Amino acid sequence: MTAVAEHSSVDVVDADPALQVEGLTVDIRTISGTVRAVNEVTFEARRGETLALLGESGCGKSMTATALVGLLEPVAEVTAGSAKLTGRDGVADLLAVDRKTRRRLAGTELAIVFQDALTALNPLYTVGTQLAEPFQIHHGMKSKEAKAKAVELMARVGIPQPETRLNSYPHQFSGGMRQRLLIAMAVALNPRVLIADEPTTALDVTVQAQIMELLRGLRSEYDMAVVLITHDLALVAEEADRVAVMYAGNIVETGVVSEVFANPRHPYTKGLLDSVPVNAVRGEELKSIGGAPPDLHSIPQGCAYQARCPLVQDVCRTTRPTLTPAGSRHQSACHFPQEVVNV
Repeated sequence: MTAVAEHSSVDVVDADPALQVEGLTVDIRTISGTVRAVNEVTFEARRGETLALLGESGCGKSMTATALVGLLEPVAEVTAGSAKLTGRDGVADLLAVDRKTRRRLAGTELAIVFQDALTALNPLYTVGTQLAEPFQIHHGMKSKEAKAKAVELMARVGIPQPETRLNSYPHQFSGGMRQRLLIAMAVALNPRVLIADEPTTALDVTVQAQIMELLRGLRSEYDMAVVLITHDLALVAEEADRVAVMYAGNIVETGVVSEVFANPRHPYTKGLLDSVPVNAVRGEELKSIGGAPPDLHSIPQGCAYQARCPLVQDVCRTTRPTLTPAGSRHQSACHFPQEVVNV
């Protein structure tokens, strides 16, 4: 099984919540009808910690993130829930504020780092112009002063010779350097919450480690809450304090990483962990989760995981399980959490 980092602690896990998401539901309108992409998702992210949203592609992780930052496509809409952000000026519900308030909160209280930095950065403007913009918009700085702040940011995230690279364009940087620039833009105004959506997927292993080390340092320096969206179990084990496992738009298990990974109480989590080839033997068949996630147009009644679950019984087909305690800092949405250990 993947080794879990030792940085998780009771002190971090018990810190004050910066973001409290309750019952977030997102529907998507399609030609063949409306589908539910995110179903009553509830979690909280705390100052100074990293919360990982973990799951397969299409499980609703990124949809959750884009809903929180107000970047949903026109065909998608939030139909229920709240997302209370505790900022410098009090508590604001991200799902209820008007456009003007959301723009004020963007960058100063809530920021996001996207997976593809080349797409996220504007190819028509120099990186200096893009890094200086938040200071000009939110702090009213003059161009020269804002550019000086941009140089400081570039140096902070490890861009070599920032004074000379200030007038370069995004395509003139490597993938790892572009990701550093995107992170610099995200933390420029010291946000309370940083959402990192698959921030290292397109990078090689060495650069991945550097980017995660950078995020870890910035989290500690600014006392941010980091929401890390990923499908990488090893990354969660190394970087996260708590994890929320998503499946078919639902959170099926959540808790402190060390407890969830050592003692999973949902068969989906157990299947993910067992599929990591830590103890693989040459010539033997690798373990995997059979089947595929359900089509969003035909989510079954009861548990969404029933078609792939080795523990499925009649109650699973009729009644959808809700998150219930499975330990002191651990919850599972399974009718048979104690039996998971024998799967």
